[in-house]
Amino acid sequence: MPTPGMAVLPNPAGEARQWTRAAEVSSHPLARPASRGRGPTADGSPRCEVLKKDKPSLFAGDNLFRTDNPHERRVVKQSSQELRMTPKQRVVAAIELREPDRVPTGENAVDGHLAEQILGHPTLYNAGWRELEALWDGRRNQIAADYGTTHVELVHALQWDYVRVPVVPPRRPYSRPQMTGPRSWLDEGGRELRFYPEAGNIVEPASRPEMTVDDLPDVDEPFDVDPSELEAIRYVVQQLGDTHFIVGRTPVDGTFPYRETVGIEDFLVRMATDVDFVQRAIDVYVNRSIAYIEAMLDAGCDAVMTTDDYASNHGVMMGPQRFRRFILPGIVRQCQAAHRCGGYFIKHTDGNVWAILDDLVEAGIDAWHGIQPSIGMDLRALKKRYGQRLCFFGGVNCETLIAGTPDDVRREVRYAIEQAAPGGGLVVTCGNVLQPGTKLENYLAGRQAVRHFGNYATRQR
Repeated sequence: MPTPGMAVLPNPAGEARQWTRAAEVSSHPLARPASRGRGPTADGSPRCEVLKKDKPSLFAGDNLFRTDNPHERRVVKQSSQELRMTPKQRVVAAIELREPDRVPTGENAVDGHLAEQILGHPTLYNAGWRELEALWDGRRNQIAADYGTTHVELVHALQWDYVRVPVVPPRRPYSRPQMTGPRSWLDEGGRELRFYPEAGNIVEPASRPEMTVDDLPDVDEPFDVDPSELEAIRYVVQQLGDTHFIVGRTPVDGTFPYRETVGIEDFLVRMATDVDFVQRAIDVYVNRSIAYIEAMLDAGCDAVMTTDDYASNHGVMMGPQRFRRFILPGIVRQCQAAHRCGGYFIKHTDGNVWAILDDLVEAGIDAWHGIQPSIGMDLRALKKRYGQRLCFFGGVNCETLIAGTPDDVRREVRYAIEQAAPGGGLVVTCGNVLQPGTKLENYLAGRQAVRHFGNYATRQR
């Protein structure tokens, strides 16, 4: 039971939404449904008729969005009159490679300080060390509540079409751990963890114990998702699920489980020296990721996103052959699980992934997030090669949002729309998440550029 006086998310537990599965099945090798979730019905009629506008938006009356250009004012006014889709329908159309009324947009996550700047009030959402301290001080319910309400507020303030929501800490007692340094501590298993604020508020083990295949969980070991981990997801679905596209972020990917095991360098070495360890680790953690995929889609998400990265700026870390041998089968299983539950599967992996994009497409992913134009992942070339088979989430470099100017961001948005929007298949986002140091004026300039250049009815063909 929640502690009296604590903020608790409205939790429609047990009220799982019913998925509508289309009878028609495409010719894709994974036999995925042609229409999933709560998108358009089989006859093309929308399930979502009314777009709720009960929250303030930064696009209404804000000086950052005013323009002295009469043509731009005319285009924005004309665009607003011609928009007929809900945000959810807009994203579904893009993923299914159909042209929506406007290029959709959204983000995976926002740096906590930037979120507070946008919303004008404090939050424990992505709050880094403050969030950890709050958890240890027994304020788990406040964290869960802030993750739910902050996602909803960001969607309304920035007029996103999609939002990605993670799990929250499970509902159980927490206490302050044994500290080993100013930003390091021992977890319940005795492992030393360290907080790295300069790396984007990442928590990583300070050291890795020796590990053999016998130390891994059994592949057939039962794993159940704690329903309390989905409280923020259920709240966002309750508030936005009829109108907006909700993506669940699995806390474990499993296809490249170095974080859960021996670290990235040792795991890559073991791909050559300890095949049994690598294969069992992947099987165990992919099984767990599938449990989250099924739970999130049952909770009302329209899609799920997994987030293991496979490449640096120079290429695939384990090489294409080992990627196909070890990692690709797990991605196929995840795609199949999502499609079986009536959801879309979005794969995030940034870096230079040219060498494995054919494999990702063949695996059955519906969309790819993590496009970095600055390292050669050019949307013109991507659209030419994969535009008939894959939806792209991206177009804006994170470094431009941090170190560039509003005009730089506008140029990137315009290029992305001109190259990848025709025929559908584009959702404009940054290449990762809105990171520490992102300038709000830059991001808002990008959002305005999507409104200006992204209307399909007024775009120059």
